[in-house]
Amino acid sequence: MTNVLELRGITKRFPGVLANDQISIALREGKILALLGENGAGKSTLMNILYGLYQPDEGEIIVRGQKVDIHGPNDAIAQGIGMVHQHFMLVPVMTVTENVMLGIEPTRNRVFLDKEKVAKRIREISDQYGLEVDPQAYIKDLPVGIQQRVEIIKVLYRQADILILDEPTAVLTPQEVEGLFKIIDTLIKSGKSIIFITHKLKEVLAVADDITVLRLGKVVGSIDPKEATSEILATMMVGRDVNLVVQKENAKPAGPVLVVENLYVRDERQHMTVQGVSFEVRQGEVLGLAGVQGNGQTELVYALTGLLPIDAGSIHLLGESIRHAPPRKILERGVAHIPEDRQRHGLILSFPIHDNMMLCTYYQPPFARGIALQPAPIFSNAEELVKQYDVRTPNIYVNAGTLSGGNQQKVIVAREFSRPIKLLVASQPTRGLDVGSIEYIHKQIIKKRDEGCGVLVVSSELDEILALSDRIAVIYKGQIMAIVDANTATKEQLGLLMAGVHLSETSNKN
Repeated sequence: MTNVLELRGITKRFPGVLANDQISIALREGKILALLGENGAGKSTLMNILYGLYQPDEGEIIVRGQKVDIHGPNDAIAQGIGMVHQHFMLVPVMTVTENVMLGIEPTRNRVFLDKEKVAKRIREISDQYGLEVDPQAYIKDLPVGIQQRVEIIKVLYRQADILILDEPTAVLTPQEVEGLFKIIDTLIKSGKSIIFITHKLKEVLAVADDITVLRLGKVVGSIDPKEATSEILATMMVGRDVNLVVQKENAKPAGPVLVVENLYVRDERQHMTVQGVSFEVRQGEVLGLAGVQGNGQTELVYALTGLLPIDAGSIHLLGESIRHAPPRKILERGVAHIPEDRQRHGLILSFPIHDNMMLCTYYQPPFARGIALQPAPIFSNAEELVKQYDVRTPNIYVNAGTLSGGNQQKVIVAREFSRPIKLLVASQPTRGLDVGSIEYIHKQIIKKRDEGCGVLVVSSELDEILALSDRIAVIYKGQIMAIVDANTATKEQLGLLMAGVHLSETSNKN
């Protein structure tokens, strides 16, 4: 079978970093090449070179047997290469049609935009590939999974037959992932070729025809999925054996650290998305909150951390009400928060890493003396945390926005875990992280539990919920369906509860 694309000897250097070191990969026509690697392994840099966003220092790109020069996205598109970025490139206030036609606007009579023509083509693409997108819908009103479909339609509209999917499942629910895989299967059957960038091992084994693994900017090997296992791939990625099972002793819970009673919360559009929720998180335990994204988890976490007002009900932290407390007061009372959207709520992307590492405590000693910041302790704190949490960065002075998504997450985790805390609210704590980082963060969460901290983990990954939790609460349409013992819970049971099905054996709350 012929190679539709080859990258040969690609090298890319940034100040202080060798991002790609003589990388060579090949994509077979009509196949899926999974590009696997840790955060900072060089995957996204390599694809940005292929898409023309970066220029290589060395190496060459071969498309359909011909050497090509790609100096920008337009050159890539002309070669039939399309990229669906991890962070979508969509304009929220525009419709699907307007986003798809942006940059290549067809006109009628050389004057009027021909939106009808574009909308018709979108419907044709949707029908052909099973994408099911309304051309008239506004992006801001669409769930993440549908927004991703719009990104796929954009590259297909531009007639791409080589698709780069960069971490395509990082923000999708399990149901949306299943839907994406069906779309990918349809794309392959229609003759497309796909580079699938991820660090989710089960997904690689499920969809890939070929697997190439990068580590520290180099190719460490390629393997046939039929011969691979999650353990083999994890070892190739990290360079050591990785324990894919969370090791923990039975919890020894004490009194409640967080008590939530009959809570009602509206979202930013004033819809009541949390409806009469009650639960408690005890010292020395992990309570997992399972549910399909969009069932009130986000608003519940925002209410607990002071980011949304409460309509009714109460929240008590160690016996003290925090119902009307602002975020700073809640943090000062010992609450750590890992937000689900690291870029909007976890970091200031235009600030350097050393400032992001002390965002919660910048006004306190040793980081401040009166109104004056103290650079020496700020820098030493950041250096220590970067080393401890293995944040891949040239130095602590670069802006957080220059880091990969996984390394941005590590900055947040390092900052939150390094403070003395009584309650950890972790929303999607390992989203976008590689297996080595997931292993590390899971250990840290269990360590916090064993130190007597109460932990609330909100995750759309059922495997993660089952691995970390001592008890599991399932939320559906803003209500707690049941709270079950994690030792006896099954995926099937939780899946039914997540779909709103009451089960007699899980109806009694702990």
